[in-house]
Amino acid sequence: MGRSLASSFRGRTSEALLVGFGRHLLVWSTSANIEDFHRRFVIREISNPMIRKACFVIVIFVLAGAAAAHPSASPTPSPPAQTTQTQRPPSFELSEYGVSLQPDARLIIMMAALDAAGFDPTPPGKEPAAFRMLVRKDQASLDAGLRERLKGFFDRNKLPAPATAADQAARYVSLAYALGAPPLLDAPDRSEDLPTGILEVLDFAPLVREFYKKSGIDERLASYMRAYQTEGDRLRLPAAEMVRAVLSYLHTRPIVVSTERVLVNSPEKKKRSTATYSRREHNRHFYIVPDLMAALGTINFRVIADDYYAIVPEGTDPTSSEMRRGYLQYVIDPLVLKFNKEIAAQRDRVKLLIDARTKEGATVSPDVFVVISRSFVAAADARFDEANRLAAVTNIQRRRLQQAKDEAERKTIAGEAEATRAAIADETIARLAEEYEKGAVLDFFFADQLRDFQSSGFDIASFFAEMITGFDPARETKRLAEISATRDRAIAARKAHPRYSLWLIDPGSEAREAVDTPRSSALVKSLTEVEKLLQTRKYEDAETRLKAMLQEYPGEPRLFFTLGQTASLWARDTTDDDLQTQRLNRALGNYRLAVAAAAPETDKVLLSRAHEAMGRILAFLEHNDEAMKEFEAAIKIGDVPGGAYLDALEGKKKLAQP
Repeated sequence: MGRSLASSFRGRTSEALLVGFGRHLLVWSTSANIEDFHRRFVIREISNPMIRKACFVIVIFVLAGAAAAHPSASPTPSPPAQTTQTQRPPSFELSEYGVSLQPDARLIIMMAALDAAGFDPTPPGKEPAAFRMLVRKDQASLDAGLRERLKGFFDRNKLPAPATAADQAARYVSLAYALGAPPLLDAPDRSEDLPTGILEVLDFAPLVREFYKKSGIDERLASYMRAYQTEGDRLRLPAAEMVRAVLSYLHTRPIVVSTERVLVNSPEKKKRSTATYSRREHNRHFYIVPDLMAALGTINFRVIADDYYAIVPEGTDPTSSEMRRGYLQYVIDPLVLKFNKEIAAQRDRVKLLIDARTKEGATVSPDVFVVISRSFVAAADARFDEANRLAAVTNIQRRRLQQAKDEAERKTIAGEAEATRAAIADETIARLAEEYEKGAVLDFFFADQLRDFQSSGFDIASFFAEMITGFDPARETKRLAEISATRDRAIAARKAHPRYSLWLIDPGSEAREAVDTPRSSALVKSLTEVEKLLQTRKYEDAETRLKAMLQEYPGEPRLFFTLGQTASLWARDTTDDDLQTQRLNRALGNYRLAVAAAAPETDKVLLSRAHEAMGRILAFLEHNDEAMKEFEAAIKIGDVPGGAYLDALEGKKKLAQP
C-alpha cells in the first residue's frame, strides 16, 4: 500500500464515531449553562406591514422581469429541458462562517493542573472519563509539595454552595485564555480591566507555570492534543450542520470582519484643528474548543474582544446544545453594533422597560445594547427550536397518515398533531418567559417579528434596523401577565413527561419506550463502556466485549457497526501490512452486517456512516468501483443530521479525480 492508513483517515470523524454515535442513535440531550460575557457590544399572509410592503415591491420587479423576458410575439420552440439534480457543494467550509474547531494547549494544561488540585466533576457513583484517568496515571509521580499548594489554592477559592462543578471551573477556564502560550504561560498584569472571575484566581497562574515545568506535561502535550483533535473531528460535521441551520433560518451570513475607528496621533507638535481617524479591521472568530476534562453537559462560553469561545465537554451535540445559542450570539452581536445609531434612538423607550423590571426586583442590564442583543438571541433560539419541532411533527403526521386504514383514524391523527402543535407553541412561550425574567425584556417582541421573517425568506441583516423599532413599552411590561396560563400549561407538561423534548414532537413515544427503554438503556450502558476501551486503544478487549454482547442482542445493528469501527481503528494503529489488511476486511464484513440488520426508516444515520466507512476502506484498498458504490449509497440516503453525506460526497469526488 503506497500510503499510510493513518493519512487516509486524517480529517475524518467516522473513526472517532463511537464517542458520539450512540448519542446520535439514541435521543441524547444535554443541558448547559452559558455565562454571558458581553463586550460593549405557497403564499401565506404576512401580518408585518414592513415585510408585506417589501414583498409587494419584489413581486412587481419579478413580474416586470418576466414580462421583459417573454415578449408578446410567438415564442420560439425550445428544446426539451434536461432534468438535473442539484447537489450541495461537497464541502461546507466552517472557516468561511467564522468557525474554527481548535484544541488549546493552555486549556489542557489548566485542566490537568486543576485535576491535580483536586477538582473532579465526575458525578457520585460514576467512573471518571477515560482521558481524566489517563492524565491521573501520567501525573501519579507529581511533586507532593506542588500538589499540596495547588490543592490549597483551589480549596481556599472555592465558590460557596450551590455552585456546581462547572461554576468552580469557569473562572479557571477564563484564566487559561488570559495566559500566554506555553512554555512561558505569562499571566496578564493585574488590572481592574480584567473580569472579576479572572482576578479572583489570577494567583493560580504561577502555580500553573510551575506545574508545567515539573509535571512533564510538556512531553505528553502532543499526544493529549491528538486526543482533543479526535473529539474536534467528531464535532466537525454536527457543528457544520448547526451553523448551516442557523444561517439558513436567519437567511444571512455572519459578519466575520469587524472595523474599528482609531484616532491617528499626528507626529507634528502643533495640534491640528480636526482629528484624523483611520479604520482598522479585525477578523472575528467563533472557536469550538473540546475539553475532555470538563463537567459533562455544561458549555463554557467566553467572549474576548472579537473572539468567541465555546468550550464544550466530550459528547456534546452541537445541533441541539447551547453551542447553537453561542453561535447566534456571534451572528447577532455585530448587527447590534452596526445599527448602534438606530438602537440609540430607542434608548429612552428601552429604559422604560428596564426601569419597570428593576422596580419589580428583577436583574436587568442597564446597557440598552446588551438588552437588545440578549433579547434577540433568546427570541431567535426559541423560534428556531419551535420551527424544527413543527417540521418533525409534520413528518410524523405524514407517515402516520400514509399508514392510516380509514377516515376515522386519519381524523384522530390530525387531531393529535394539532394538539402537539399547541403544546409546542406553549413551550415556546414558556421559554420566552424564562428569558424575559433573566433580562431579555424584548424577546416576546422580537419573537413576534421573527414569525413573519421566518416565512419571508429575507436576510435578517437587511431588516434588523426596522425590527428594533415599533415596540410599545407598555405592552412589553405586561407580557408575563398575558401568558401566565400558557406558561403554566407548559410547566405542567414538563413535569408530567420525563422525556419531554421527545414527547413534544411524538406523544406516542412514551408508550413505545415503556417496552423498549430498559433493554435499550442496558445496551447504551454497555456501548459506553466499550467507548472507554476504544478511547484507551484497548481494541482486543473492546472486540471481545462486543462479541459477547451479540449473544444477548443478536442482530443488533449498532453492535455490528461498532465491531466494524473497532476493527478499522485497530487497523489504523497497525504497522504490519498483512495484519492491517486482515483487520480492514473484518471491518468491512461487520459494516455489511450492520447495513443488513439496520432498518431503512429508523437507522438512516447508521446506514449513512456505514456505507461511507466502507467506501473509505475500499478506496484505501484500491477497490475503486466498489468504493464508488458505497459512497453513492451514502449520498442516496441524504443529508441526515449526524450522517456522513458530506464525507461521502468528498470521497466520491476524490475517486473521480485522475
